[in-house]
Amino acid sequence: MKKRLLVLLLSVLLFAGCAPKFQRLKQYDATFLTLFDTVTTIMGHAQSEEEFREQAQAVHDALLQYHELFDIYHSYEGMNNLKTVNDQAGIAPVVVDQKIIDLLTDCQDYETLTEGRVNVAMGSVLRLWHEARTRGLDDPRSAALPRKEALEAGKAHMALSSLVIDREASTVYLTDPEASLDVGAVAKGWALERVAAQSPAGLLISVGGNVRATGPKDDANTPWVIGVQDPKGVESYLHTLYLTQGSVVTSGDYQRTFTVDGVAYHHIIDPDTAYPSRLWSSVTISCEDSGLADALSTALFLLPQEEGQKLLDKTGAKAMWVAVDGTISYSPGFNEMIRT
Repeated sequence: MKKRLLVLLLSVLLFAGCAPKFQRLKQYDATFLTLFDTVTTIMGHAQSEEEFREQAQAVHDALLQYHELFDIYHSYEGMNNLKTVNDQAGIAPVVVDQKIIDLLTDCQDYETLTEGRVNVAMGSVLRLWHEARTRGLDDPRSAALPRKEALEAGKAHMALSSLVIDREASTVYLTDPEASLDVGAVAKGWALERVAAQSPAGLLISVGGNVRATGPKDDANTPWVIGVQDPKGVESYLHTLYLTQGSVVTSGDYQRTFTVDGVAYHHIIDPDTAYPSRLWSSVTISCEDSGLADALSTALFLLPQEEGQKLLDKTGAKAMWVAVDGTISYSPGFNEMIRT
């Protein structure tokens, strides 16, 4: 449901920032194009490039396992992933890796927390938008919206209650044969949080704009500096932010769009209408947990600011809203992160 971006379309772009030089340590970065259909960038300091490359490769390899497990479009030899679960909907439970069990259990909690705004059982509707977007991008002259009748039919199969998790048997089952899972709203952030917890301190990792710092950039506690993209300009930024620990995630209407009759349609779909939400141009979330930040960025994009603030109050997260007319609003505490 979220942000598969090209390099210039990252919702949060990385800056090197200004910091005192490490004693004997240099800053390095690595970029990978093989994870979650987006760009992954890793930055950190090490005594040698070889040492940093080993760290970055370990992060990549850990994220790759999550990427394959959570993939709903491709199968992998010797692995039951979420595509397997969708393929077996209404047929039989599927034995899966514990990582899938843990993700889907958290997704049930996110659905409850957001009162249905984050619902990973929306695959029946999101698939229609994915197909329309793919056709529209491949051949813009024939771009068309999903049929209204098809969207309404898809909405009848979005109940998360059809998801049955059996921890003891390590199985997942969709009881509705027409239901399907799509974890795009949370998968990148959730996976990044787990990998970051096992990674060395002092890294800055961005997976498609989901940014996670594993600690300050040096032993002087120098914060990283990241940029929040202006929704109206690919190469301009609304703010630069300080980030020492935790995550920053942005959802925006400029990501993964296609155009029909001069109107751009983005990828963040309101479960009530089955159409893209038009409340905000972008929402940026900051909180400790990258998975929660990912879920909240979707939920707040779909909610009026007052209702979104209630979610922030429950979780301790902070947010910045950018209205369609460019007006910017902040939750309490967000201003403290702003560098410029």
